[in-house]
Amino acid sequence: MHDLYYKGRIHTRVNHVKTGYNTKRIVKLGTEKHPLTLVVTSDERKREVEMLVAEHELFANITVDSASDEDINELNTIQNKPTTTTFDKTPNRNDPCSCGSGKKYKKCCG
Repeated sequence: MHDLYYKGRIHTRVNHVKTGYNTKRIVKLGTEKHPLTLVVTSDERKREVEMLVAEHELFANITVDSASDEDINELNTIQNKPTTTTFDKTPNRNDPCSCGSGKKYKKCCG
């Protein structure tokens, strides 16, 4: 893109490094530097959550507070990470048809 606009106006370019989504995050949640903060209501539940944290090789600060509600959302988020959906490849026009007729896809089902 040019540095000048119509009639000589100077283009003020927004620096993409200073704005936008930060894709180069170094810190991950659940590491030694930034452990998960979890709140449970009983000691038995604390042991269960400690087992889950150890299974996934994470680090967490677990506090027992019977007066407040249980809060293990950070752990649930890490456990239930969404996976990428992949689809089967659709045949090209000149590929054999997937129905098994032996014809080209463009002559049969395309």
